[in-house]
Amino acid sequence: MNAAARKIQNIYLTLTLGNTLAASFIWGINTLFLLDAGLNNFEAFAANAFFTAGMVLFEVPTGVVADSWGRRVSFLLGTVTLAGSTFLYYLLWQVSAPFWWWAAVSALLGLGFTFFSGAVEAWLVDALHFTEYEGSLEAVLGRGQMVSGIAMLGGSVAGGVIAQATNLGVPFLLRVAVLVAMFAVAFLLMHDVGFTPERSAHPLQATRAVLKASLDGGLRNPPVRYMMLAAPFTEGVGFYVFYALQPYLLQLFGDPRAYAIAGLAAAIVAGADIVGGWLAPLVRKLVHRRTTVLIGSNIISSVVLVVLLATHVFWLALVLLALWAVVASAGTPVRQAYLNDMIASKQRATVLSFASLMGSSGGVVVQPLLGRAADLYGYPASLAMSGAVQLLAAPFILLSRRRRAPADAGTGLAAAP
Repeated sequence: MNAAARKIQNIYLTLTLGNTLAASFIWGINTLFLLDAGLNNFEAFAANAFFTAGMVLFEVPTGVVADSWGRRVSFLLGTVTLAGSTFLYYLLWQVSAPFWWWAAVSALLGLGFTFFSGAVEAWLVDALHFTEYEGSLEAVLGRGQMVSGIAMLGGSVAGGVIAQATNLGVPFLLRVAVLVAMFAVAFLLMHDVGFTPERSAHPLQATRAVLKASLDGGLRNPPVRYMMLAAPFTEGVGFYVFYALQPYLLQLFGDPRAYAIAGLAAAIVAGADIVGGWLAPLVRKLVHRRTTVLIGSNIISSVVLVVLLATHVFWLALVLLALWAVVASAGTPVRQAYLNDMIASKQRATVLSFASLMGSSGGVVVQPLLGRAADLYGYPASLAMSGAVQLLAAPFILLSRRRRAPADAGTGLAAAP
């Protein structure tokens, strides 16, 4: 890696570290926070579904921002929007607001995250192309996932411990403070490199162009299309399982106010991100095709979720959840590299945002349904159902594999089309 590429990587890792740290303060206690505000399981996961619905609704408009005004502008807007909507969440908790207020603000949180989705990854890949980086894309993305895991580990554990020592609202205020600091960091360090925004005086025309680019580079590109169609099952389940772990582990532990244990649920996923990010490039050296990794990850992690149905011991559940998270995390950089190698530079942020939209759409449907299943049959049964739903993604990954795209066997950073 040359000096210019290393600088880009370091900026990417810094942004990833700060952003994930800010976000993760509440990840370990978010479901408990919603339940403490007076919502039931169905309403809590429905609020999360409105968050993912906000991501679906705003992915295309924020894609216009990223491609028309630049990835840096998109990131800065994301920090401001997410900080403001997080503070509103804190105020709703203070007044025990009715469900529909939670739904509206959850959608605003989704808006904040859509400014990040696609834009940061597209910024990284274009900048690496510009600096003539010739190494493995999985290696850089894997390092990013490891840094994200470290930040998530620290933030989620700290959030749980701080909530137990103070109250469930303080971690939300910490998130706001770190996001404000990240705005300043990104303003100073992040500049669009290897990409020139195409600014348009007509937002509607730009939105139509983004939609067309999403279709041309995404749904009309068969191997990309099948990966997008797999996303609602994998990401929808991922959203649910992550937030269901908090009350599930507390139930097994036997103390509903042990918020540090709830933080442990997020810490497991964080640790898995670190291990998975480290494993991804190593696995790719052993496995010829990227889709082999993705299919294996999908099947194994689905089976683990089903096995949780018969698990009633706290520490055994922790081991199984750690295995689920590691296997799923090891496939993430591989999927990112696979998609990026099939997308043209000019459309990168747009298509990646559209892929995120497809995944978020699964969360809109899956989360409230599985939340309702948890109300009726309990958390173990809902987690087993999650495994069955996630397994539905495997045939789509197999269809993508059968297109034999060059990116499936790729190892380095493909030349920008």
